[in-house]
Amino acid sequence: MKIMTSPENPMLRLCNPRSWTTRLARAFALAAICLCAGNAAHAEYAVMRSGARFHITGYEVSGATVRLHLAGGAVDVAADDILRFEPEEIFQAEPIVAKPVVTLNGPYAELIRVAAAKYALDPLLLANVMAAESNFNPRAVSPKNAQGLMQLMPQTSSRLLVKNPFDPAQNIDAGAAYLKQMLNRFDGNVELALAAYNAGPDRVIQYGGVPPFRETQDYVRRITTRVNQGISPAALPAGTSNVQFSASRKSPQTKP
Repeated sequence: MKIMTSPENPMLRLCNPRSWTTRLARAFALAAICLCAGNAAHAEYAVMRSGARFHITGYEVSGATVRLHLAGGAVDVAADDILRFEPEEIFQAEPIVAKPVVTLNGPYAELIRVAAAKYALDPLLLANVMAAESNFNPRAVSPKNAQGLMQLMPQTSSRLLVKNPFDPAQNIDAGAAYLKQMLNRFDGNVELALAAYNAGPDRVIQYGGVPPFRETQDYVRRITTRVNQGISPAALPAGTSNVQFSASRKSPQTKP
């Protein structure tokens, strides 16, 4: 059988080496993206050939197009324009583990025990949060106006019916209530609850975990480590703090 040499002959197009080269290149690019999609479910950045990097929450491959899901929506890009996917650094803190009962011996121990019992909290956790927030200074005020022992934002104090945020009993009770709210909101995950207390729950939701802020990561890591080690905190000398004084809180406490 004679093969026509007309450009319209479909068999000739199939035999065109340039066409096959292009198709193979595209196939390899799509295969690489599909492999990433299967093996890197936690990929957080799409790196483009142009040098741009997009922070993504996920992506879908459809033919020669990839839909990138961003925090504010989605965008479709050509698969050939994507160089690679990179995972975001995953924060890991020491998980809270079962431990012997520790007797609190720091400031406000009795008020801490009462509030912890009221809201079903570990009193050692509550004490270490207080130490990190204010170093047990009932008059502490941050530049962003977080107030008192548990560094309550004014809107949080108002919502929790705190009349005097500088009264230790009221402040500790409200701080314990807010910490319990964060634990409930994040399904009992202590690390996420602490991150929400420090940086705000919206930041935890935005980043899908402990936000990539050095202060917040240090805050979570040091508190969980001290709780696991059974350390009952005591006030440190003026000018120092147990963890990170919350004067530089990244975002205010918000309604859970």
